[in-house]
Amino acid sequence: MSSSMAVFQNAFYIGNNFNAILYGMVLVLYFKTIRTMIRSRHKQARSDRFFFVFSTALVCLNTIFVATEAVFGQEMWVVHADYPGGQDAYLNDYAAVWYQTLGTAASIVLNLLSDGLMIYRCWIVWGNIYIVAFPILLYLGAFSVGIVQLIASGIPGSNYFQGVAHNLGVAYTSSVISLNVIVTSLMCVRIYRAGRRIAGLVGAEVGRDYVTATAIIVESALLYTVTGVAYLVAFATQSQTSVFFLSLYVMMTCIAPQMIILRVITGRGWTRDRSAMTGTDLEFTKTAHATTTGHIEFSGESVEKHMELVITETRSSPSGSEVDIADAV
Repeated sequence: MSSSMAVFQNAFYIGNNFNAILYGMVLVLYFKTIRTMIRSRHKQARSDRFFFVFSTALVCLNTIFVATEAVFGQEMWVVHADYPGGQDAYLNDYAAVWYQTLGTAASIVLNLLSDGLMIYRCWIVWGNIYIVAFPILLYLGAFSVGIVQLIASGIPGSNYFQGVAHNLGVAYTSSVISLNVIVTSLMCVRIYRAGRRIAGLVGAEVGRDYVTATAIIVESALLYTVTGVAYLVAFATQSQTSVFFLSLYVMMTCIAPQMIILRVITGRGWTRDRSAMTGTDLEFTKTAHATTTGHIEFSGESVEKHMELVITETRSSPSGSEVDIADAV
């Protein structure tokens, strides 16, 4: 192996091992989601069928990527170990082999599906279509560049990490990562502000229950964005480690939306009702049900149905009370 490509070959090998590890996480999340959907006590929703198809598509596309990377590594290091010129020559000659192009196509479609879900979730969190207008335009632009880049990298003799395919890849990756950063930032800001608003209305303890670090990381697909930024930096600078960060990024492209879907299916995801409940036009009234039970009703102009929080108050002393959330409808 020549010293010029030694780092790339090692990064590719390590990336394939991480693909196998993270693919196990993908399967665990997928089957946990399906199991939750088919449980008898799960409240069926109209979105369940969509999420089932969407999750299955993500797993299938991710499987194609993992399999093609593994096959290419086997062909280069095992089957053609004695290839004239070594592994570097094999890499240069077969970088555009048909199944590698298939893997690239699968990763691009996986990107588009995941980004589409992120934009949708951003709209859910904000409850305002104008907020996602620019991300939608950026999404369409990324789709166009991605198609051109796929064609360029699939031409016989071309290489995803060199030449025209690389330049188009930088443009495509930059637009996708820019979209990720914008949408993730929008959702992080919204969730954090909503948590502070809820805390101001019904107490800090309740606010922390609504908005946790886990909620921010999962709902905003933060891991997906962070690994994407790392890959973009390595890829744009033509670092030989870029293939390793590519593996992490593509795997997070599947894991992040699977985590969002599982959170929604289990009833912990952000909803349009919760988004409306934290709007600036919020009004609330309190009516005593009994000596130890109070009732708070939230209503806003943009909410189709009233959101009610039934609060059980346990008097701990004559001068104060301890409040716990009993149920949310």
